[in-house]
Amino acid sequence: MANNPKSLIINSPYHLPQQYWEKAKDKPLVKVDGRRPAGYDIFDTRNNTQRTVLLDLVNQIRGRVDAWRNDGYPGVTSVTLSLLDHWNDRTARQLPFYFCQLEAIETLIWKVEAPADYHQGIAIPGDGGVWERLCSKMATGSGKTTLMGMIITWQVLNALTYPKRDKDFSRAVFVVAPGLTVRGRLQVLYPGNPQNVYDEFNLCPNDAMRQKLNQVEMLVENWHTLMPLKASERSVVKKGKESDKAFVRRVLGKLATFKNIIVLNDEAHHAYRVRADLKISKKDAEDLGIDLDEETKWIDGLDRIHKELRIQRCFDLSATPFAPTGRTNTEKGVFDWIISDFGLNDAIEAGLVKTPRVVVRDGIIPDTQTLQPKLYHLYREPEVAEDLNRKGAQPHEALPQLVQHAFTLLAADWRQARNDWASLGHKSPPLLLTVCNRTETAARIERYLTSDDVYWPELREPNKTLRVDSRVLDKAEVGENAPADKEYETRLQDIIKSAAIPDEEKLRLSEMKKEEVLRELIDSVGKQGKAGQDLQAVVSVAMLSEGWDAKNVTHIMGLRAFTSQLLCEQVIGRGLRRVSYEQDEEGLFISEFVNVFGVPLAIFLPPSDDGDHHPAPPKASFQVEALLTRNDLEIKWPNVLRVDTVIRPTLKVDWAHVPTLTLDPAKIPIAVEIAPALGGAVAWDKVTKIDLELLPEEFRLQHLVFRAARKAFDEVKGNFHGNREYLLVQLIRLVEHFVTTDKISVLSTFHADPLRRRILLSQAMDVIIGHLLLRVQEQNEERLDLVFDEESPIGSTRYMRTWYTTKPNIETQRSQISRVVGDSAWEGYVANVLEVSPHVAAYAKNDHLNFQIYYLWQGSRRRFVPDFLIRLNNGKTLVLEVKGVDSEQNQAKRAALALWVRGVNDKGGFGLWASDVLFEPSQIQDVLERHGGGVA
Repeated sequence: MANNPKSLIINSPYHLPQQYWEKAKDKPLVKVDGRRPAGYDIFDTRNNTQRTVLLDLVNQIRGRVDAWRNDGYPGVTSVTLSLLDHWNDRTARQLPFYFCQLEAIETLIWKVEAPADYHQGIAIPGDGGVWERLCSKMATGSGKTTLMGMIITWQVLNALTYPKRDKDFSRAVFVVAPGLTVRGRLQVLYPGNPQNVYDEFNLCPNDAMRQKLNQVEMLVENWHTLMPLKASERSVVKKGKESDKAFVRRVLGKLATFKNIIVLNDEAHHAYRVRADLKISKKDAEDLGIDLDEETKWIDGLDRIHKELRIQRCFDLSATPFAPTGRTNTEKGVFDWIISDFGLNDAIEAGLVKTPRVVVRDGIIPDTQTLQPKLYHLYREPEVAEDLNRKGAQPHEALPQLVQHAFTLLAADWRQARNDWASLGHKSPPLLLTVCNRTETAARIERYLTSDDVYWPELREPNKTLRVDSRVLDKAEVGENAPADKEYETRLQDIIKSAAIPDEEKLRLSEMKKEEVLRELIDSVGKQGKAGQDLQAVVSVAMLSEGWDAKNVTHIMGLRAFTSQLLCEQVIGRGLRRVSYEQDEEGLFISEFVNVFGVPLAIFLPPSDDGDHHPAPPKASFQVEALLTRNDLEIKWPNVLRVDTVIRPTLKVDWAHVPTLTLDPAKIPIAVEIAPALGGAVAWDKVTKIDLELLPEEFRLQHLVFRAARKAFDEVKGNFHGNREYLLVQLIRLVEHFVTTDKISVLSTFHADPLRRRILLSQAMDVIIGHLLLRVQEQNEERLDLVFDEESPIGSTRYMRTWYTTKPNIETQRSQISRVVGDSAWEGYVANVLEVSPHVAAYAKNDHLNFQIYYLWQGSRRRFVPDFLIRLNNGKTLVLEVKGVDSEQNQAKRAALALWVRGVNDKGGFGLWASDVLFEPSQIQDVLERHGGGVA
């Protein structure tokens, strides 16, 4: 079974995974004992290589949670303990909770309630904001909605029982969805909903707790409500920008009266503060369901809520918690605050989802570059991509022959499944989903599937085929109207009229707008008695709505570029939900499959049963990594976004010519005695003393300096030409220097005591300020200001993420980076010299290090990536560029680099830096001699 499994399901969904499938050399699959480490796959479609990146933080947390669980959940409240006992009781509900659901909620509880010694050495990064985010990574179909109900139950019941613990628990819950489809699905989180999750899954241990849960204050809303209001162009009254307070009232309604709320972000991969890579294309953004003009508004809106109400904590849930990068081989966008993980491979092995099956052989000549079957990634074939990528293609135009062949094969299997489902009494047919590259292709596919061109007559059912107009769907998801399209409206109504659903349902749908009808059709695919009950084919350009829970998707055709595993997994995710949850005699779920053409999903797959031939392996790749054993070769640098040249008026004092100011204590009282007086007589026996020495905290040096600087500021601010905040900073520095040196003397040893001296200085404030200001002069000073990257102010070779290459490379000895990849022979030559030069202490090829210089060229801001960073034995760090020819643009790059070096050196704290350029490789020794001689 290990080498030729009939099923990939090897774990019970209700217990800790005991084994997993692993690829091994010369073997298709090997079953490994133990649990799969948390991680995710990176598949480089350019070089046809694949690797797994571990989620080290998650793997570390798993061990802590296991220990905490085995110790009996120390530190939790009695409410939490009763919930955990109830949720782990397999007899408390018809079907037990999945292991992944229990582990996810336990991990969140561990983070909030476990004692400090269970967290020692674990730091969970944030997203750069001021409020905490915790992410639970769970595959599609693994029960995220139920987990959300568990989070709400835990939080609300604790908040009501322990109201003073408002930093840990909250009864005010804001659930944010990525669209109206998910928002509609999440209505089950309201305790009053007839289909609520709390009753369906018996989340409360007793009736009293269940009744108490009704006191939750909750709002489930579409994230688009977090968008700022658009000013009305036709409005006569011009209103100002909406205030944060007004924004919060508008978005949250009654919930706006509560503080310390919690937020649940569903499909949280849309909720990111900063894109992982600003170079993502508009097309890739659209494919991932992202509007580049609105992309960070979700988090911006939550920031505004936090300023007004304080977000106590945010819980993120997503199957694919990555910010989009637009690249084919980067893990840069992964959420750093993931604390639990149950990914797609884990879900397949536990049988929680259908098993995807992709093409491993197709009987025709394979792709010449990858040796993959052509039907594995159809769109990659030149004859397909060229044809389907044409603008203005008409619906009647024939599809490429390879695409027609693919549909014939895939639909043959769909046809057999259709007959099997009908014989078993299924009311809805299995669904064939096609994901296209553009609207023209979708129109061509719709016509193909509904005309005589398609080979199988069972598919020729126009009123059972839905083409999803992305423009209409996008508007439907935010509750807006799309442009009028009578032909498309007629198609939707034809589908409704022919559906075998009650007449009253047809009447209701006929009165809806096309956007609402489309949402109803999509949301109800495969659901008995609903509008989409009879649909058997769906054609879409986008990936359909997040949260689309159709369970009858059995076949998927991909006719677009798939540039990342994130995109592949999201498309495949539309077909992963199971139809049934029957178990075999071993307690494992019975396998269900979704057959996939054209989507190059990089997961393990069961080999076919009729042969040993497999596609040729990809080219050998080399791992390039930062070696922690070579931390002595680490090179650090400041991540500078901009170098500004600033001319500032500066206050100067020639201290050598400032005469000493002498204070006479006989003229400055620091204590006084008072007594009652009546009719000119004093009651000497009732004397009271007011002694400033008894108020030492009121005469601290910092307080004295700030008061003096403030008085000086009031004196000179009218005549100062620079920034007033900078003026105050300078005055504080000058006053502090003046009062702490021997420029002020006291005519009494008694009053030279530090406290008495400070009191004298405070009492003589006007004299001191007047003495100092007579000697202050204003001068203009030029300086360079560095604007640092707030997200990552310091870069280092140590932080380079491991990557892989198939390019020629050499191993290193003097670099923390294990290999130098030579993009040119010159760079290889330079690296060899750096390895042996007596001037070089350490070096690094600037590849995947993210060391970059920004410069202006022809009015645009560009990025310059120098070739080498070299730490010389004299302590200097050299930035070296290797150029064969010069140009005006290269000169602009060097000028920006020179300004960067000057700014960093002026700033100080980063050592001495220098820059140079090679126009001939033979000059490398001269450059090293020039910069490496002497001591920095």
